[in-house]
Parts: sequence; C-alpha cells; structure tokens
Amino acid sequence: MSTLQPIHNIPEICAQHGITDVVLSPGSRSAPLTIAFARHPELRVRVVPDERAAAFIGLGLAQAQRRPVALVCTSGTAGLNYAPAVAEAFFQQIPLVVFTADRPPEWIDQLDGQTIRQPNLYGRHAKAAFELPVDFTHADARWQATRLVNEAINLSQEFPAGPVQVNVPLREPFYPKAGEEIQYEPVKISHEVSGAAQLPAAELDVLRRQLRQTPRVLVVAGQYPHDEALLLALRRFGAAYQAPVVGDLIANVHQPVGPDFDAARTAPLGRQDVFMVVPEPGLREALRPELLITYGQSLISKALKNYLREYPATQHWHIQPAGPVADTFRTLTRIIRMEPAAFFEAILNGNSSLPASDSSSIPVADAAGSTPVLGTEAEQRTTNNEKRTSRLTWQGPGSARDEAAAPKDAFTTPWQRANGWATDFVRGFLTQPEQPFNEFTAIYRALQLVPSDTALHLANSMAVRYANILGLPAGCTAEVFANRGTSGIDGCNSTAVGAALAQPARPIVLLTGDVAFFYDRNAFWHNYPTPNLRVILINNHAGGIFRLIDGPRQQPELEEFFETRQSLTAENTAKDFGLRYFTAATFAELDKVLPAFFAPSSKGNAALLEITTDSATNAAFFEQYRAAVRTSFS
Repeated sequence: MSTLQPIHNIPEICAQHGITDVVLSPGSRSAPLTIAFARHPELRVRVVPDERAAAFIGLGLAQAQRRPVALVCTSGTAGLNYAPAVAEAFFQQIPLVVFTADRPPEWIDQLDGQTIRQPNLYGRHAKAAFELPVDFTHADARWQATRLVNEAINLSQEFPAGPVQVNVPLREPFYPKAGEEIQYEPVKISHEVSGAAQLPAAELDVLRRQLRQTPRVLVVAGQYPHDEALLLALRRFGAAYQAPVVGDLIANVHQPVGPDFDAARTAPLGRQDVFMVVPEPGLREALRPELLITYGQSLISKALKNYLREYPATQHWHIQPAGPVADTFRTLTRIIRMEPAAFFEAILNGNSSLPASDSSSIPVADAAGSTPVLGTEAEQRTTNNEKRTSRLTWQGPGSARDEAAAPKDAFTTPWQRANGWATDFVRGFLTQPEQPFNEFTAIYRALQLVPSDTALHLANSMAVRYANILGLPAGCTAEVFANRGTSGIDGCNSTAVGAALAQPARPIVLLTGDVAFFYDRNAFWHNYPTPNLRVILINNHAGGIFRLIDGPRQQPELEEFFETRQSLTAENTAKDFGLRYFTAATFAELDKVLPAFFAPSSKGNAALLEITTDSATNAAFFEQYRAAVRTSFS
C-alpha cells in the first residue's frame, strides 16, 4: 500500500458523499491531493489559479447546486486567500469542504518556505477545522483520516450549512513514479440522516390561538433560496391570517406560484425601501405589527430594519431549525425550531377553512384579472415636458386603530396601499422624459428584460441596493442571489462564474459596479466556457456609492479618498478573457443593445455590457428621487 493511500482515498470519500465538483489551484505541496482528485473518474475538477477567485467560484457552484463543493490549495498564504469566500460561505450558510495542504508540524515556525500556522486557519468563520495525521504507517491513523473526512463533509451540510477546513500535512515525496497508478480503495462512509423538526400538537395549538387573537401579524423574509413549497405556504398563510409578507429581492418571495397566484391579495411585498422612508407618522403607525414572524438570513433594506426597531412588535417569532439566532430588531420573544415551509404548513393544517393541499383556497383576482392599487391617484398622462407622478394618500393618524371594529383586512390594506403606491411611483419617476442618462434608470431598463428562469446575481455596493428598490417585473421567475453574508465586493464576479459553471443551461446575469468588477477580474482567468453568463457593468469611474450616502459625500476628501476615481474600461478585460463586449452611454444605445446582449450566442461566449455613466449626474438624479419620495405624500 502506498504511504499516501489515505490521501488518495479522499476523493473517493467525497464522491461517495455526493460531491461532484472540485475547484483547485496549482501548487507543489498539494500535489498528492491534486493528482488524486484529478484522476478520479466521477469528479469534475476545475483549475483556477487565483485562490481568492477559486474559492468564490466554488461558493457559486455550491450555492447553485445546494450541495458541498471541495476546494484544494497548496500550503502557505494560498489558504489565506480563501478566507473572504470562507467567511461569506459561513454567514450565508453554504457548504464548502476546504482541503489545505500543509507542511509537516515539525517545520512550522522554522523559516521553511510557504509555511504558516494553518491549523484552524479560518477561526470562528468555519464551522470546524480538522487536522489529518502526518503519518499513516499505523492502521489507527488511516482509520482516523477516513473518519475525519467523513465528519467534515457531514458537518458542512448539517444545518446551518457552512465551510469546514481539512488541513492535510504532507511530507515528500509528493509525486507517483512514472507509470504508477492511483488506486481508490473501498472506503468506509458514514452518512448523517437528519429528520424534519416538528412541534408538539399542543404547542401548535397555542401558536394558532395567538395568531387568531392578534390582528396585526407581519411576516418578514430574510435572504433565502427559492422554495416553491414555502412560497405557496406563505401565500396561503397571508390570506388566512390577513398577514402581509415582506421580503427583499434576495428573499426570493417575488415569484409567481400556484395556479391561482394573485398579485393583488396574496403576493409578498417588496417596495419597503421606497415607502418606509415616507416621513408620515400616521402611515408608519398603521404599518406597525403586534406580532412579527421572521425567517431566513440578512436583510438589505436598512429602512425596514430601522422601522422595526423604531416601531417594535410586542412579540417576535423567528423560525429556524437549528443554530444561533440573531435578534436583529431587538424584539425576539420565541424561537421556533422548524423549517419555514413546514411551520407555515403546520399552522395552516390546523385551520379547517384552509386545507393544506388545496391551492384553490388562495383568494383570486376579479373576473377581469385586475390588480387594483389602493390609495394612489390615477397616473397622470405624460405630455411633452410633464413628469409622471403618483401621490400616496393616507387618512391620518389613528385610522383603523380600533381593531375590534376594523374589517378583517385592516392591517393588510395599508401595506398593500403603500406597496402599490411605491410601485407606481418608481415606474413613473424612472420613465419621465428628458432625464439625464444615469445608472438608476439604466438598471431599471435592464431589469425589465431579464430572461425568464434567470439566476440574477447582484454585486454588493450600489448594484444590490438599486435592484432592491427597483424590484423585478411582475411575474418574473428570476431567482436572486447576492453575497450578503459579509456584503463584500471581493468575489461577486467569481460567484456568478461558479453559478454559470454549475448550471450551463440556465441564464446567469450579474449586475455589478466598476469597483466590484475590476477588483475581481481574475474570476475570468480559467479555461472553462460560460456561454450562459451575462455581465452588466455600471462604470461610473468611481466608488459612486460614496456620493449617495451621508457622511462621505459631505467631505472635501470625497473624490480622492472615498470615490478613488479611475479611468479603466472593461474592453481590454473582455478581450483578455474572450468575452463578447457591448457598450452603452445613452438611453438610445442601451435600448438598442439590450436585446442583442441578452440573446443566446452562436459563438458560445459570455457577454459583457459596459454602461458608462457620470458619478456626479448619478448622485444628483438619485437625490431628486429621494426628495420626490419624501414630498410625494399628501
């Protein structure tokens, strides 16, 4: 038996656990791992030279496939370059199994090349760190190595999923002799089987009773992958308890679902970044919940977070099957250990008027299929120089406060009214004539043409914020992703590339800004085709977000030390990596190029659309928008 046989068995253990994809970066110390993974017949092994990009590509693969991906790197700072993606995977709960090759322990701190302190390299940003034996001459050491790799893979998938490190100290020789074959032994596999958590019937009855007795129930969804069963349960729950459901774009509650999907009465709401900044006490008090129910991870909407802290609910239930729970709004009163879909279904199962399997119980639209917008004036017709506007009307403080006398939908009405007004307002403001070319409107026009079934990736900084304000067209089936675990810009390109590799038949669209894009150019430094990838780059030649947020935009150091202006364009990047290149600097150019940009390519190349705007113009237009929101209340 080869002295490295337990190392050669690692790919077989991965394959037996259902891992199909491996991303590795070349190195010498990692050669035994590289060769063993590369020669395994059941694994797709991709080489990405830049470890930071490689880790985010692995994250994108795991995010799309919803199963672990293995990363392999050499010793030294190579593993440290994985750290941003490991942290993102930890907070976004994405399973990664990170194999870091290492020097043997006797050479740590002895000035040997590519040698750092690698055990527990990611600290509390990994679920666990495992250390393999350095010597396998004893049978116990071989058993230990197999056991630890099994434990690591199982732990990466156990809720909450996340990254684990397996540190692999290796002594020379690393390479098999000429003609020597790698053998994969039969390996012992330990699978973990987990069951769905259920609440006792008596506890469910208590929760149902509280729901029936509480007229102002609000559901807020954090970041969450698309789950059709959950969406159907949410719509039925909202209809049964007259509870508004609110979610950012990354909560993926915007998609139509069920044969009787009705946007007017059961669809979750997503315009909170617009109407939550309206400075009207009557409206804000009318939106206040008594019971807040949350699930999922982070929120984009600072306005919603601030509102729920300023107008706290009396009770706050958070639904999460396991793991630590954040008290984001400082109101947490109950943690319910269930999957969200199972929780809402269990609550509905106890309501005889809403059979759990009957989607026809969802209220439907009227015969004309209309979607009334409550509380908004009719849109004004656009004339040559008129702006399209809508105004939000409200009855004033104290309206609908007598819950006993109020109609059943007294709490949903103000939420629907505000959301409908915000939808009309944004559309009217961004379609007004004779506006300057700006990134806010450019993104709005691009989002209207996103293909169905797209995986839409939103880069951090302004791209994700703009998209959350704008939303997607009604009925759009795009699934939305963003690295909001840590909200960094460092791997946005790479994560989208990983998604494109994972799902080659699915359109993958990345919306990004210039700083995030140029920071992560090495995402494209690999040899694998991604013809389904479309990158929309908003290039304002600066960190434009700093002109839009209070604090830096008022400082004299804005341009040099915050915006860090640059003159780069993406044309050379497109040439370097074989991307089809499109550009637009006016609305006419943008409207002309978007259909061709989104269309499938006969050349089989990814496409990059660079939209060039001016940072100062963007800031001025966005300030006009914010002022209009504040003053469009009557």
